[in-house]
Amino acid sequence: MSETVTVQDVMSKPVTIAKSAPITEALDKMLAEGIDPLLVTHNGSVAGTISRKSIADSLGSKRTSGVAPTQIHVANRMDEEVTSAYEDEDSELLIPLLQQYKVVAVLNSDHKLVGKVDASDLLKKMVPKSDIETLMQVPHTFGLDERVIHLRRKMLDDDITKFVVLDDAGIVGVVTETDIAASLLTFRKEIPDNHQKNQIQNILVRDIMTSPALMVDVNEPLETAVSLLLDKKISSVPVTKDGKIAGILTKEALLVAL
Repeated sequence: MSETVTVQDVMSKPVTIAKSAPITEALDKMLAEGIDPLLVTHNGSVAGTISRKSIADSLGSKRTSGVAPTQIHVANRMDEEVTSAYEDEDSELLIPLLQQYKVVAVLNSDHKLVGKVDASDLLKKMVPKSDIETLMQVPHTFGLDERVIHLRRKMLDDDITKFVVLDDAGIVGVVTETDIAASLLTFRKEIPDNHQKNQIQNILVRDIMTSPALMVDVNEPLETAVSLLLDKKISSVPVTKDGKIAGILTKEALLVAL
């Protein structure tokens, strides 16, 4: 009989942020650790999570336009809905949990936080028995010279977190909620308040996108794509076929296939 793989075998160290910390500190920690979302703690317990998307939403909101980013606290933007598992439980229970939540807080027998499991942690141990073409999804695309305010509006209206950026030659980059959050933070720091409303309209997708885009061919092994996602700490990768955009492979799709 094979030995049971427990949650402890899958988990990694918990990366946390205090509920009272500024969102700038949370974003810096996310980018440094390659993690999204962060577990939020308060008085030694897990109080919720905060994501790059929620930080981008806060920095782009008119309601906070007159507030310095360092004065916006995690408590104002966190999601209080969080799930947990115990370190000695069977790791199979993580699959349905991560199909609903982006991170699982791992507790010991004393109910203390000892780890976390996210999609990356699970995919290091489990890879779907499938192929890229089966699991890839229809990509959302955006033009290189379109305005970021229009892209962000589409993100909010259609609940999209990532776009493949195209020009006449094909794929030139990607834009995710990470790029939006980081660029908005830089913008808020560098541009005086009285100029922000006008100047934010001049920011183009080419100014904030991640380029060049990492890509995989539709005929490559799924394991190759998973390794790329894990090694580069990214949540998705465009898929090409005959040199053209054919789809996008996401960690979410991989989790659903487990």
